[in-house]
Amino acid sequence: MTYDPTGHLLLTPVDREAPVRVQRLRQLGMGERPDPAFDEFAHKLAEVTGAPFSMVNFIDENQQFFAGLHTPDGAHTGSDLNAAAVSGGVSRIMARDHGYCPHVVVRRKALVLEDVCDYPRFAGNPVVDEIGIRSYLGAPLIDRTGIALGTICVVDTEPRPWGRAGLETIKSMAAELIEQIHRREDGRF
Repeated sequence: MTYDPTGHLLLTPVDREAPVRVQRLRQLGMGERPDPAFDEFAHKLAEVTGAPFSMVNFIDENQQFFAGLHTPDGAHTGSDLNAAAVSGGVSRIMARDHGYCPHVVVRRKALVLEDVCDYPRFAGNPVVDEIGIRSYLGAPLIDRTGIALGTICVVDTEPRPWGRAGLETIKSMAAELIEQIHRREDGRF
C-alpha cells in the first residue's frame, strides 16, 4: 500500500491481480508496444467525449502503458516500454502510483471524477500538480476470462461535468473495445 505521509490516505490500491494480468496481456500480445488500432480507438474516445486526452491503458506491477493514446496536438512518444517523455510530447509510460486507472482496475468499476480536487483521496495524486489533471473518466477493460486487463480513460485539465451520460459512454466504449480485443484474439479482426 502507498500512503501519503501527511494525510495517511491510501493513494494507490494493492493490486493482487497484476501477475495474472501481465500473463494474460502477454498471451494476447498487448501492453508492451503502441498499437495503431488502440491509438485510433483513443482518438475516437476523445471525439465522443470531447476530452483533450484519452488512453487505452494496460497496467502491470510497476507501471502503466498507454498502448493507445490521443493528445490534443497528437504529440506523444515512444515505441516500447523504454520510451520516455520528450519536450512537447506525452510519454506512453506512467508510474503505477500516478493517476486513477490503478483504482479502476482494482475496483473493477468505472470512476467519474468531475473535479479531482473535490475528492481528498484523489486530489493529492501526483498527476494533479505535475500534469495539471483536474477531471477523469475511466472504465475497466474486463475480458472474457474475468481479468481486468486495463482501462480506457479520458482526462482534462479543467473540471468537466461528465454526469450519468459520461459514465454510460465510458462503460459502453469499454465494452466496445473488449469486443474488438476478443475479435482480435479469435482471429476475426
